[in-house]
Amino acid sequence: MSEESPLDRALARLEASLDGHLADLADLVRIGGISAEPPPNPVLHDSARAVVALMARAGLQNARVLELEGAHPYAYAEWLNAPGAPTLLLYGHHDVQPVGREAKWVTPPFEPSVRDGRMYGRGAVDDKAGVMMHVAACAAWLDATGALPVNVKFVVEGEEEIGSGNLERFLQTHAELLAADCIVLTDTANLDAGIPSLTASLRGLAAVTVEVRALRQPVHSGMWGGPLPDPVIALSRALGELMDADGQVIEPLRRGVAELTPEEREALERLPFDEADFCAQAGLVPGAQLIGRRDVPVYARLWREPAVAVIAFESRAIEGSSNQIIDSARARVSVRVVPNQDARAVQDALVAHFETRVPFGLEVTIERDEVANAWLTSAVGPAFDAARRAMTAGYGRDCEIIGCGGTIPFVGPFAKVLGGVPALLTGVEDPLCHAHSENESLLIDDWKKGTRAAVHLYAELGQALTPR
Repeated sequence: MSEESPLDRALARLEASLDGHLADLADLVRIGGISAEPPPNPVLHDSARAVVALMARAGLQNARVLELEGAHPYAYAEWLNAPGAPTLLLYGHHDVQPVGREAKWVTPPFEPSVRDGRMYGRGAVDDKAGVMMHVAACAAWLDATGALPVNVKFVVEGEEEIGSGNLERFLQTHAELLAADCIVLTDTANLDAGIPSLTASLRGLAAVTVEVRALRQPVHSGMWGGPLPDPVIALSRALGELMDADGQVIEPLRRGVAELTPEEREALERLPFDEADFCAQAGLVPGAQLIGRRDVPVYARLWREPAVAVIAFESRAIEGSSNQIIDSARARVSVRVVPNQDARAVQDALVAHFETRVPFGLEVTIERDEVANAWLTSAVGPAFDAARRAMTAGYGRDCEIIGCGGTIPFVGPFAKVLGGVPALLTGVEDPLCHAHSENESLLIDDWKKGTRAAVHLYAELGQALTPR
């Protein structure tokens, strides 16, 4: 009988420990580290320390919290005992989004619960599941064989959900510490449940907060209504003009958008897609239509076309309202920018729009928010080939190359600081996970498959990559 390979032993150890790692994930979800709450944030420090403890227990070395003045804490650990092997920089984040409308949660957001094969809780899938995938995979290798087939540096950020505003400073501060041959980022999505996917493009972001003021104070809508302008309507008109009748963003926000090449269009059209399923997964109400360019596939509208969203709007709550003209209204508006666009120029166009399109001569105040360029890579070369093999082995079906409509601002800067090394973007979000929304959840079966894929990935990259 042939002796088991190190990979076989690591996989067997993983299978025996998956339930324990899921329990650890649930404990992490209980720590509600919301990065939108500014530093110093004691809960985020608790979260970082909990991640460090899990890293150390997995057998990783030099596990510690990394502090940066004015920033939320990072967790870091490493294992650098594979001379001659490549070094992977593993990335995840431990901070989470605000809970949103707490009354909409079926179970409390920081009390994880399992229903119908999903773990529910804020951060369960975004991104504590990604963190725990690599904790579990490293532990499986180290427990089963005493070694990893690659060197590993594992950094877990504490402010990804607020735009990673301090990440460039973190990279500059710790450039030597983070040097690696390949980045493995586990914070993206699969095309659908059970379909392993590597993400090769990300949209960027340009956002502003705009306030429109008409009055020093609210006034009686009967006594004053007619000649006095309503700031809510004025702001709404300017917001409505950000897209045309088909739902395509206006030309000033489209500058630089590149048309799909025939090869890109063909690749998108090969991906499995069912419009009815897509609408149902999004929760689109009956009768509503998809918007945007009709001449490109829906996935192109998600990944390669800019999109505008009003992500917050403030005037007056319905409860307690009375017959008044409100004094002011505010909105936070974001544009997801695409490759070839300059995010700063798009933000400039957004500012110019509100400066010129709010009617009635009302007072307009604009605050510039996040800016991040899009990212696009060609998913070719030894690292991507190795990742495809690992994902296929972990999930038991072929891996797809996809885009992502979301924004991870540091991917481009990270790869640049590391000398242009390949960046492998993986994750376990699926169309029904409701990341950033109420009732966020992790599909447990995909998490297990993704963790198996991570075990394979270390072995594949150890063979495929040559250290620099």
